Amino acid sequence: MVEAGNRTAGSQFFLLGLTDDPALQPLLFGLFLCIYLVTVLGNLLIILAVCSDAHLHTPMYFFLGGLSFVDICFSTTTVPKMLTNLRAGDRGITYAGCLTQACVVLVFAGLENCLLAVMAYDRYVAICQPLRYTVVMSPRLCVLLVLLSLCASLLNALLLSLPALRLAFCTHLEIPLFFCELAQVIRLACSDTFLNHLLVYVAACGFGGVPFAGILFSYVRIVSSVLKMPSAKGRHKAFSTCGAHLSVVSLFYGTGLGAYVGSALSSSSRQSAAASAMYSVVPQIMNPFIYSLRNADMKAALSAVMRRSLQTWVAQNQSRSQKA
Repeated sequence: MVEAGNRTAGSQFFLLGLTDDPALQPLLFGLFLCIYLVTVLGNLLIILAVCSDAHLHTPMYFFLGGLSFVDICFSTTTVPKMLTNLRAGDRGITYAGCLTQACVVLVFAGLENCLLAVMAYDRYVAICQPLRYTVVMSPRLCVLLVLLSLCASLLNALLLSLPALRLAFCTHLEIPLFFCELAQVIRLACSDTFLNHLLVYVAACGFGGVPFAGILFSYVRIVSSVLKMPSAKGRHKAFSTCGAHLSVVSLFYGTGLGAYVGSALSSSSRQSAAASAMYSVVPQIMNPFIYSLRNADMKAALSAVMRRSLQTWVAQNQSRSQKA
């Protein structure tokens, strides 16, 4: 029997993607290129607005800026490789590239999961303990929560990815997605995968379940506190501050659960690829729109950023024309 190292050294995986039809490849390339550009631009505008507007220098918007950065990184991990494959007509990805991509996807998916829980805790403190908010959510604690989220995500990704290095792969290394997902990689192994599957289930229940439980706990306490408010205006204001976050949470977990159920129930590789696109592309492009449309402060900050950018562009053009 050939050792795992020899088997994997020259292995190449093939990302089947969304379709085999050559006529649809240019259409998919244009569609996902637009999605990627809008995702990067939208999230960059959120980051610029948070950094440039002093009114947004609060824990809530600090975490939102972090979430936008993670969304950019998540999309950059998956979509450019897909665009390259569509453009070149080559679906191959090296063994090292595939495992690296799977690991990085786990890092940013886990980090987004943790940040959503941290943002729920921030809303809980703001609504349930408003007088202590500035004391509890200090800048030091905010930075510490982000660093702990990053460390937990890195540890989870490494604990899941490193055992995959010992796996041996034989033939038919086809992944029915447009990026490498660790669960799909494990399915292709021809060696014992019991430990790998066990780690995936433990991580899904533990690392995935704990932040989600934290979000549920935070919102149970929030709803309980808001319902006790005597003023209807106060209740509406409290709920409105949570509306955008709840929408983002629902989108993130809804698309993730839909992808998992879809891949489990469907035997079609194309349906699995479409389901994976939902959770790896849709939340990242929708988050900026959700926060900018549902938050008056963010809309004002974004308008100011775009107005200053336009003024700078006009001034530069006028300067060039005068020199000419």
